[in-house]
Amino acid sequence: MSTDAPAVQLTDVRKTYRSGDEEVVALDHATLEVATGELTALVGPSGSGKTTLLSIAGALLGPTEGQVRVGGEDIAELSERARTSFRGKEIGFVFQAVNLVPFLTARENLLVVAEMNRSLDKAARSRADQLLDELGLGHRAKNRPSELSGGERQRVAIGRALMNEPRLVLFDEPTSALDTKLGEQVMELIRREVVDRGVGGIFVTHDTRMTHHADRTVEIVDGVLRS
Repeated sequence: MSTDAPAVQLTDVRKTYRSGDEEVVALDHATLEVATGELTALVGPSGSGKTTLLSIAGALLGPTEGQVRVGGEDIAELSERARTSFRGKEIGFVFQAVNLVPFLTARENLLVVAEMNRSLDKAARSRADQLLDELGLGHRAKNRPSELSGGERQRVAIGRALMNEPRLVLFDEPTSALDTKLGEQVMELIRREVVDRGVGGIFVTHDTRMTHHADRTVEIVDGVLRS
C-alpha cells in the first residue's frame, strides 16, 4: 500500500446487470478520485447509482469494467475472499441503519472489528477506549445500543468504522435519522476524523444542507458522475 496514493481511485468504472434479455447499467464509465484527508459528498436521486458506487469503492462489489484502487492497490480483480480480507483491513463503513450489535456494549461493538481481523489484543482494547473518548462516549462504553441516543449510536458506528485504521471510510446517509442539530454535530465529527486521521471519506446524502461539510460535492444521475 502506497502512503502517497489517493485513498480511492475509480477509473472508467462500469457496473451492469442482466434483466432478462436487457443490460441494465448501474454505473456508467465513472471516474472519481478522493485524496487522503478529503471528504467528498455524493448526491443524486434514488436509483441513480450512489449505492453501487459506494459498494464498488468499498470492495463489496466488483466492477464489470474499469479499475478500482484503494491506497494504490488494484482491487477490481480480487477474488471474493480476497476482497473480504482487504475490506476488513483497509475500509470502514457507516451504514444508514447503523447496524450495531444490540446485545454488545459500545466498547464491544468496536472490539468486534478487531476480533474479526484476529487482532483482539491489548492494543486493540486501548484503541477502542481512545476512540470512544475522542467521540465523547467514554462514559457510555458499557451501555448497549438500546441505552444510547440516536446521535450516540451514530458516533459508536463511526468509531467502529475507524477501529481498523482504514485508508477509506464510506458513509451511507449518516444523518438521515437525525434532526438538523444532531446531523450537524455528526457531520462536524466525521469531517474532523477524516482530516485528523488522514483517511479518505465519501458520504452519500439526500440532505443538501449537509454538503457544506464536504471538500467537494459530486452528483450522480443515471449512473453518470457529474463533478
